[in-house]
Amino acid sequence: MRTLRFDNAFLRELPGDTETGSRIRQVHGAAWSRVDPTPVAAPRLLAHSAEMASRLGLHEADVQSPEFARVFGGNGLMPGMQPFAANYGGHQFGHWAGQLGDGRAITLGEAINDAGERWELQLKGAGPTPYSRSADGRAVLRSSIREFLCSEAMHHLGVPTTRALSLVATGDDVVRDMFYDGNARPEPGAIVCRVAPSFLRFGNFELPASRGDVELLRRLVEFCIRRDFPHLSGEGEALYAAWFREVCTRTAVMVSHWMRVGFVHGVMNTDNMSILGLTIDYGPYGWVDNFDPDWTPNTTDRQNRRYRFGRQPQVAHWNLLQLANALVPLFGTTTPLEEALQAYVDAWIDADRDTIARKLGLAECRDEDVELAQSLYSLLALGEVDMTLFFRALIDVDLAAPSLVPFEETFYDAEKRDEVAQGLSDWLGRYAARVAQDDSPADARRERMRLANPRYVMRNYLAQQAIDRAEQGDPGGIVELLEVMRRPYDDQPGSERFAQRRPDWARTKAGCSMLSCSS
Repeated sequence: MRTLRFDNAFLRELPGDTETGSRIRQVHGAAWSRVDPTPVAAPRLLAHSAEMASRLGLHEADVQSPEFARVFGGNGLMPGMQPFAANYGGHQFGHWAGQLGDGRAITLGEAINDAGERWELQLKGAGPTPYSRSADGRAVLRSSIREFLCSEAMHHLGVPTTRALSLVATGDDVVRDMFYDGNARPEPGAIVCRVAPSFLRFGNFELPASRGDVELLRRLVEFCIRRDFPHLSGEGEALYAAWFREVCTRTAVMVSHWMRVGFVHGVMNTDNMSILGLTIDYGPYGWVDNFDPDWTPNTTDRQNRRYRFGRQPQVAHWNLLQLANALVPLFGTTTPLEEALQAYVDAWIDADRDTIARKLGLAECRDEDVELAQSLYSLLALGEVDMTLFFRALIDVDLAAPSLVPFEETFYDAEKRDEVAQGLSDWLGRYAARVAQDDSPADARRERMRLANPRYVMRNYLAQQAIDRAEQGDPGGIVELLEVMRRPYDDQPGSERFAQRRPDWARTKAGCSMLSCSS
């Protein structure tokens, strides 16, 4: 297997822990700790992303070699790899949690491809680190399948995201209590290699700020700008302000894409927020089937629903506020930080209006179109209508004589369908009148809608079906689902079963509705 070229700037330019190994400890004055992956019994490649492998410069023969499974299963290192776990803190469910860090993620190194792109390679589930607290640092097959599939599905949907290179079975069992209800059991283990230009999070900056370590905070900010935002110019506070403003606007764009495709992150703690505006840490995520702004997939959040679908834009703003608070020591006045937070609000409004225009096929979003969209969302929620199927069906409505016939398969409940039928019919009339005011040709409208409204999304029950097969020894469902999700906006003859509404059996089945942080 060919080797990759590494330039491990994070380790070279930032202070590290003086102690090595996985002993649990508080780590002060350091951005990282050296720790090696813990070897596994029998690493075996289950699936990989051909696109991501190619991006890194790896050929199919490289990926299929035993050495690939050995390295990306945690049993060996390529020359130049320098494994470490990052040190960070975070706000969890609205409360400061102190030091957290990479508890089951170990970065192997920063690979540089032939195009000069930097890709951090990180194994999730590779064993204990100094930040594992009471956990074992491992991951089960089901959660690893979910992360692997969703990372790549989100990329192909056009959502800013971390990527996944590979999914490797370990040959070891991992004991997990899926719903924290006292029913722990051994499950097959696995490791995902996830890939991103940077895995820096809001929490990387929050932790030194919480400890009064302004020097480390400043070094982290300047390093992040130098490595990950090289297009920014200036110095001192002006440079820091421009950087934070871009973090804010990138975050707004990311969340707008979540809302566009119906993705719910499930655990938007500040340690799960990427400084690059990428979707990161696929844990108890979910996809909205019937449109429900109050839905959350996370069992831990079932009472307060802090991270519910409709609240994600507000939570992102709150998280940015916490990051701004951490950055205060670097500024003489809070005005630049306040202006950047307002830039988030402005960017979110612009992105949301763009989403409305694209999903409805309009050339632009007028002020009245916001109300048009909001009234539709209310009807979809009241009628328990499948979000993905509805917007895809809307493309084919005959606007000269709009009816509910194209939406027959989008309803989950016949009684609720009847309750909103007249309201939806009236809305279609309003929509047809609005489209008639646009100068765009019908084909252009339909194409805008097709590229904004996916035919296929990574519904929880689809992932669970692939998991069930894999746990029985057949990884073919993973590969099959990944192939469909590579072209989510295209009609794919023969793959219609992946574009159906959630079946009734999946409404309450474990893994198909609510999930825990160990899911």
